[in-house]
Amino acid sequence: MRTSSTFTALLAAARSASAVSDLAYSEPHYPSPWMNPQAIGWEEAYVKARDFVSQLTLAEKVNLTTGIGWESGQCVGETGSVPRLGLRRLCLQDSPLGIRFGDFASAFSSGQTVAASFDRTLMYRRGQAMGEEHKGKGVNVILGPVAGPLGRAPAGGRNWEGFSPDPYLTGVGMSETVKGIQDAGVIACAKHYILNEQEHFRQVGEAQGYGYNITETVSSNLDDKALHELYLWPFADAVRAGVGAVMCSYQQINNSYACQNSKTLNGILKGELGFQGFVMSDWQAQHTGVSSAVAGLDMTMPGDTEFNSGLSFWGTNLTIAVLNGTVPAYRIDDMAMRIMAAFFKVGQTVEGLEPINMDSWTTDTYGYLHASVSDGFQQVNWHVDVQSDHGDLIREIAGKSTVLLKNDGALPLKKPKFLAVIGEDAGPGELGPNGCSDRGCNNGTLAMGWGSGTANFPYLSTPLDALNQQAINDHTRIESVLNNYATDTIEALVKQDGATAIVFVNADSGEGYINVDGNEGDRQNLTLWQNGDEMIKTVSSLCNNTIVVIHSVGPTIVTDWYDSPNVTAILWAGLPGQESGRAIVDVLYGKVNPAARTPFTWAAKREDYGADLLYEPNNGNAAPQQDFSEGIFTDYRALDRAEIKPIFEFGFGLSYTSFKYANIKVQKTNAGPYKPTTGKTAKAPTFGNFSKDIEDYAFPKAIRYIREFIYPYLNTTSSLKDASLDPKYGKTAAEFLPPGALDASAQSLQPAAPALTDAPGGNRQLWDELYIVTAEVTNTGSVVGDEVPQLYVSLGGPDDAPVVLRGFDRMRIDPGQTVTFRAPLTRRDVSNWDIVSQDWVISKYPKTVFVGPSSRNLPLKAQLA
Repeated sequence: MRTSSTFTALLAAARSASAVSDLAYSEPHYPSPWMNPQAIGWEEAYVKARDFVSQLTLAEKVNLTTGIGWESGQCVGETGSVPRLGLRRLCLQDSPLGIRFGDFASAFSSGQTVAASFDRTLMYRRGQAMGEEHKGKGVNVILGPVAGPLGRAPAGGRNWEGFSPDPYLTGVGMSETVKGIQDAGVIACAKHYILNEQEHFRQVGEAQGYGYNITETVSSNLDDKALHELYLWPFADAVRAGVGAVMCSYQQINNSYACQNSKTLNGILKGELGFQGFVMSDWQAQHTGVSSAVAGLDMTMPGDTEFNSGLSFWGTNLTIAVLNGTVPAYRIDDMAMRIMAAFFKVGQTVEGLEPINMDSWTTDTYGYLHASVSDGFQQVNWHVDVQSDHGDLIREIAGKSTVLLKNDGALPLKKPKFLAVIGEDAGPGELGPNGCSDRGCNNGTLAMGWGSGTANFPYLSTPLDALNQQAINDHTRIESVLNNYATDTIEALVKQDGATAIVFVNADSGEGYINVDGNEGDRQNLTLWQNGDEMIKTVSSLCNNTIVVIHSVGPTIVTDWYDSPNVTAILWAGLPGQESGRAIVDVLYGKVNPAARTPFTWAAKREDYGADLLYEPNNGNAAPQQDFSEGIFTDYRALDRAEIKPIFEFGFGLSYTSFKYANIKVQKTNAGPYKPTTGKTAKAPTFGNFSKDIEDYAFPKAIRYIREFIYPYLNTTSSLKDASLDPKYGKTAAEFLPPGALDASAQSLQPAAPALTDAPGGNRQLWDELYIVTAEVTNTGSVVGDEVPQLYVSLGGPDDAPVVLRGFDRMRIDPGQTVTFRAPLTRRDVSNWDIVSQDWVISKYPKTVFVGPSSRNLPLKAQLA
């Protein structure tokens, strides 16, 4: 990538409907780094992988790296197998909140929702439970968690799959989820790497289907400094946590496709962060064969160039590329090593793998093993129940992640005399909870968004179900109107004397391949759906005790009604999952004292956020250019810099009790000075030998050919050119690959990279604790409750945000009790990325720490000496 100054100059070119002449540019970085046998946490896995890979033939190595094709197996993605050594195909399955297409499995709260808990333990337990369920179905790799999108713009369709637009909070969510998943024995996959911040124009075919005449996907254009300080931050935390896989994204990065971007894959992920696992493509995100291999891609998914084409950039073509020398032997070895090291790292064994007992393409017990071509009819579903007691965990997460945004004494409810429940979002959908494929509709209560990041509900506790049961217990009169447009009926109900009205509203979004009510994945606006805002205003004009519950994928514009005196309480319940109803009743009635914090900012108007999506192509028929010209100033950082007052600031949330902050202290540690990493790697290793006789790669007579299935074998042995079917075949590596792409010599370590005997994630000293900040928090109310003290830092420079989150905790405090909040500050926490030295540095500017209950309520501060 170009430096910040160069990038700024590139962005000066005017964007218009015609083609743009000056485009952002991503610098090449070669060769692709190979695994480090001494990387802490990976040593044992490396040895096991080396022993296994050393036994493999070239065709078997290629089989590990190449998916078998869309709908060619039971999972959304499967690698080829190594039957000679007893390794079955590896199963890769969505999603980051449960098992997509699975039955008898749980539907968890979204990542964004659990982020609102500000509870590391809940994040870990959620990851571990999801890992246990996937493992119980025979899944080897979970396609999650999500740090891309980070949430640059609030209308981004898949923001809810991730955690928060704040990189620190998302980094914690990534780290804890990765550790939970992998402790359960399944490989976690951090996605979508990187700058995948909108659905519009992410894929050419998808965009053309919506009428946009483009020939290349959108390019996310960003400078090096903002990339490191914002978008890379949570991926670094995932790598530090030992994540086994990273998924590269659909879009381009500075006009180089993410799955063949050598700067971001070779230079940053594998070089600077020292990532030891494998990089897989998003489904159909691979655009080249050899070029993507040398740029750092290790596995292609689902294997075919386009769904059900039967063609692959790898498979046969990767075998040919190794044989003709355009892909070096060490690179195919390193691909296989990374895949198998991640496999062994989480405790999986070749001989101990459970069979895949579910099928993604049918819920029937019997079906086709190769669904795309109706081949291999057999039992494909065993309907294994993997839910355990996870419903209780989901209820706990959903309750502890519900944010109380406003409360004028209306809550908690205490056996109300009369409840009027208003809104479609309170009740069941007409088609049931799973009636729309991949949840691609908004009907009934909203408990998850739409797209591949979803799961089937085993059941869905609706708010009305749970409120009815509570009303029965309390002898409360309860009536409901579930039609948002039945204004006369709503008015007649809520204007009755003594009514407590609870209005349920929502706003939905999802992945770009599904269009819901004109929303092509991304939200068209930030208003509530289905007349929600007008319904709230109608009810609150007649009822002086109107409680609003919002289920949404992110912030909505509440400006027109939030401050009405008749709106006595507002709660954001996010996307709570299967226990939605019981969880919200827990909070409404005080069984759970709310302590959650909003993981994003609620602005008064959309324009206050600064950054927004690109809804129309701006580069003719070529790649749309999405310039991240705001740099690091997104969400609360943008509003803070512009001195714009939000409706509800990042980190804000109320409780049924009250707290007081006092006595901040800063202790400086004895950490030594920072030393950039130096030294060199070993030269690239190779494992085993492979035949260069083309006859050895002929399609085996003992294998039955299955149409559309991707194989590593050659269909003809007359010549490599004939086998490739490539009209441009014959160019040497020197003719079409960048300099250094085949270099196998020892490589210099980057200054910000881990040393050879350090753990991945970056220079070890970035995690040195430089300061310990403490503060006292007292529960001054009359009931026990959790509090979430937050630590913010002002880095002090003219290009820095006023404050950035750098620590938090969730603490249970009894009435009258005082506890001590403790937060360490690492070197990374107080550093900036320097584009010249390509390293983290602590600037000369004075630094201040703040502690308080939200980003705009920071009563305590102290200087860092």
